[in-house]
Amino acid sequence: MLFGKWIKTGVILSAILFFSAGILELDAYARVGGGRSMGSRGSRSYSSPSRPASPSPAQPSPQMNRPMQPSPVQQPPSMWRSFAYGALGGMVGGMLFSGLSHGFGGGGGFGGSGIGLIEILLIGLLLYGLYRFFRKKKEEDVYTGAYSRTGMDQQAGQAAYGAAGQDQGYQDNSVDAGIAYIRQMDPSFDEKRFTDLCTDLFFKIQGAWINRDLSTTRSILTEEMYGILQGEADKLKADKKINKLDNIAVRNVEMTEVWQESGKDFITVKFLANLVDYTVSESGELLDGSKTEPVKFEEYWTFTRPVGNNPWQLSAIDQP
Repeated sequence: MLFGKWIKTGVILSAILFFSAGILELDAYARVGGGRSMGSRGSRSYSSPSRPASPSPAQPSPQMNRPMQPSPVQQPPSMWRSFAYGALGGMVGGMLFSGLSHGFGGGGGFGGSGIGLIEILLIGLLLYGLYRFFRKKKEEDVYTGAYSRTGMDQQAGQAAYGAAGQDQGYQDNSVDAGIAYIRQMDPSFDEKRFTDLCTDLFFKIQGAWINRDLSTTRSILTEEMYGILQGEADKLKADKKINKLDNIAVRNVEMTEVWQESGKDFITVKFLANLVDYTVSESGELLDGSKTEPVKFEEYWTFTRPVGNNPWQLSAIDQP
């Protein structure tokens, strides 16, 4: 009998830990774009951004040798996590039907044969967790349906990729070579001035995200990025949530890829930054994150413009 009590106690504690972690993960927001990859990098949309080059600046980027693959919008749950949920559901179901088979009479709960208050609470938590999981899954399906790249888009991207290769030849895919191409149409292009501009745009977009209104940054976002970010900001409003970003500090900005294709310049920069990232209700109640613990992160932002001395716009955000 004592052994059975310990088994039930272990099941309950495990359930609370699993579902608490799952629910917190589903509700989490994180800075602009929720910490996901999104947008378009032209023909390079189907390969991960290159990390900063080695000390040899003329070394070709290794990403051009990899087959192009669609970047996933959201990582699927791991096999072990799915197994854990299934096993947990089976144990809870066993508890439920075992209790029902002995009836509700006779001392319920840990020591008796019926269903006690703890078991009822556990079953309720299980049902709530499943409800939140499937609701979030449905929302993600809608999101990916609206913004994922279809097979037709992928074929078009691959065709553009080949055209870009013919345009530049890709004899040298280094940052310096890309800058040389850009300066053919814009001799005034300066790397330091560009990275300073990227930092300014980074802060402007983060500020608009906090206000849940991207209209003030519409001119520095491509149509696709504006639609994605404003859609997520609208969801925050609908949920009566505000994603607060305090003490933003950009530690490093570095160009990792520079290229031209289809009459456009593209530059991907790596941001190394930290901030205090938390979500509150409109009434000020803390819902997620910490108001005191900073979060350090690395992201790759891609900017584009028509070739020549034209304004830059953010076209993609990618995670490493």
